[in-house]
Formats: sequence, C-alpha cells, structure tokens
Amino acid sequence: MKTYQFIDSGDQKKLERFGEYLLIRPSASALWKPSLTKEWKEADAAFTREKESRWSFRRSLPSSWVVEASSFLFKIEPTDFGHVGLFPEHLALCSWMEEVIQSAPAHFQLLNLFAYSGAATLAAVRAGAQVCHLDASKAAVRWARENAALNGCKGAPVRWIVDDVFKFLKREEKRGSRYDGILLDPPSFGRGSKGEVFKIERDLYVLLKMCRSLFSRSFRFLILSSHTPGLTPLALRQLLEEIMEGQKGEIEAGELFLSGEGSRLLPSGAFARWKR
Repeated sequence: MKTYQFIDSGDQKKLERFGEYLLIRPSASALWKPSLTKEWKEADAAFTREKESRWSFRRSLPSSWVVEASSFLFKIEPTDFGHVGLFPEHLALCSWMEEVIQSAPAHFQLLNLFAYSGAATLAAVRAGAQVCHLDASKAAVRWARENAALNGCKGAPVRWIVDDVFKFLKREEKRGSRYDGILLDPPSFGRGSKGEVFKIERDLYVLLKMCRSLFSRSFRFLILSSHTPGLTPLALRQLLEEIMEGQKGEIEAGELFLSGEGSRLLPSGAFARWKR
C-alpha cells in the first residue's frame, strides 16, 4: 500500500507525496526557500489560490485513490478548496488520544466535532471507544464512512451525525448525554447543515462552554486544534485555562507541524489539550 510522506516546503508552498502522486499546495508559513529542486519539478499536480483557486495537472490523476498514514487507510481526493481528505498534522494528536483512551475504563464515549473525514474517529475506534462523529457537511460524513469501511470499521460503534454543532449540543444537553472525551477542530468560518454561520472568533468560547456541559464524571480529555491565523498555542492554552477552571488536570499547548526526513518542520496550526 502506498503511504503519505511530507517531502519539502518553501516559497509558501508544501510538497507532499500521497501514495504515488506528488502534490504541491499553499502553505503561508513556509517563508524559506525549498531544500530540494528535482522533486518539485516532478510534482503531478499543484493547487494555487492566486487570482483564482484551481488545480493544475502535469499528468492525469484518478478522481480518488487510497493511501496509508498512521496505519490507517484514507481515500484521497483533490477538492476545489485544495483539501485532499487528510490533515496529516493531526495524526500526532490522534496517537496521543489513542493512548489516553486505551488507559481508560471500558465503554469510553468520545465526541468528535467538525470531524471531517474521520481520522480521529478511526483512531478512537481502534482504541476501543464508542464515537459520536459530527460534521455539518453530508459530503464529509459520507467520506468518513468510506474511510471507516476501508479500515474494516463499517460496523463499528459510531453515530454518524450531520447537523449544526450548536443545535446538536443543545439537544445532547437536554437528553442528558455525557462524554468521556471531546475533540474539535473548528474552521475559521463555516456553515451549518442548514446554512447557519460559524465564526471562530465569535463562537468558539460559547462552543467550548457548551462542550463542558456534556462532561461525564470521569471526563478524561478535551482537545482543541485550529488552523486560524492568530490562534496561537498561547491563545488556545489561555482559553482552555478559563474553560476548564475548577477541573483538576493539566494543559499542554503547541504547534501542529509536518515533518519529513531531511526537511524543515512546517508549522501547520496550533493545539491545546486538557487531560485529567
């Protein structure tokens, strides 16, 4: 099975191998010059946001294909937004989460918000958790279910939910639902299942407060990640310090990044996580 590799970065771009295909995509933090030359010229496709968002292809690519990353299989499909169905910088958070779940009592309940194509859901299922997977996009949830099937998890204990996050959390609180772990990777801007607008600078604090109302008595962790400029590790840490006030635990914060053999680390977002 072909795997994922981060190859190089520079000139505000990143070069990645998804199986047998080399892709170039924008990366605003890559302010240095690329370390490699030949590999960039051999790229099969490149995405740009200059003038207009579009892909250009050096050779014909299939509409989708499968790659392996972190021992999971993922369907890769270049989209009109430049995404491909996998955020490799999140895989380290997934590994950390797996370890916490594996050390917890049985019947661990996980809430995965803005769950996209389901990397964290797969990791949680592998660790033995029951998962509620929520995204406002029908296409994203369908993609996640395809990834679950690729990994033999078609019948796994996962609730697949397409809904607006605020409406769902309100219903869960009324139902008395409780979770042992919650993770969320909210967008800078998004729309709910019926066009509801989400703005991270306006809505994130309220969203986290609503998440806290769903903590079980044995709540183990809260993971928050972001790709929004300005939401630094320090900002996310201080936000969680306030949200988790009164809960006994530790907070870690840091940068999400991509790494590869011989390449510079590429900053790719920020995270903060609370653990009991």
